[in-house]
Amino acid sequence: MGKVRGKVTVVTGAGSGIGRELALCLADRGARLALCDVDELGLGETADRAKARGAEVEASRVDVGDRAAVEAFAAATAERFGVVHQVYNNAGVASPGRSVLDSAWTDLDRVLRVDLFGVVHGTKAFLPHLIASGDGHVVNVSSLNGLLALPDAAGYCAAKFGVRGFTEALRAELLVARHPVRVTVVHPGGVRTGIKRNERERRRREGQEMTPEEIRRSETFERKLLKMPAERAARTVVDGVEADRARILIGRDAKSCDRLVRLAPALAPRLAAWFARRTYR
Repeated sequence: MGKVRGKVTVVTGAGSGIGRELALCLADRGARLALCDVDELGLGETADRAKARGAEVEASRVDVGDRAAVEAFAAATAERFGVVHQVYNNAGVASPGRSVLDSAWTDLDRVLRVDLFGVVHGTKAFLPHLIASGDGHVVNVSSLNGLLALPDAAGYCAAKFGVRGFTEALRAELLVARHPVRVTVVHPGGVRTGIKRNERERRRREGQEMTPEEIRRSETFERKLLKMPAERAARTVVDGVEADRARILIGRDAKSCDRLVRLAPALAPRLAAWFARRTYR
């Protein structure tokens, strides 16, 4: 129980970053893979690399914010493999880095649609198949920002706190029902991925002008805070799944934030504000 060898594993957001490295780590450990992403080019590269490592792979373009598309993906995966054992709800997008006051409704809608409802869709669509497998596992990726809220990321924090609460409620429900499905929530800290760069490129592609200050802050965040290699983060996740850990904190920054909000919850927002001023000055 809990090992990934031979298991049919679903990874969302597999076209790059942690998702890609999860797929490759799972491939190395003998899993069978159902991968999805909206980035077909990146997804194809991940699939090719996983196949080169000997994995059986099915790759599909899926927008996790589209409930019907995720339900269709779940049905097709179960039909293709005959069973589904594990789902890694990893797909996510970055916040534009604006305050609540300055955020457009579309900014908030997009982040919540992908980062929160993408996880809800993936969990609910695959859960019956995981239960039917007799040895299921839901792995939902939250964030350091699901432990500690930082300024200018309210939509992202709302989504990641939501993932945490949704996942912990799910775990309790499955324990009550005694279904054969384990549940893990993952809180990565600063992992070196292209999530900030992708957000800048999306805004340019869609004709959304970024101010010089917004560009500077985004690049500063990427340079100063995204340190851990994605490969190491993915390995930590899969190790935790194989060890049947309910909660996985990735990086010293995530572990420090966890301790802070436990020991000094009233102080945490002031420290978050101080940290933001210090980082971007």
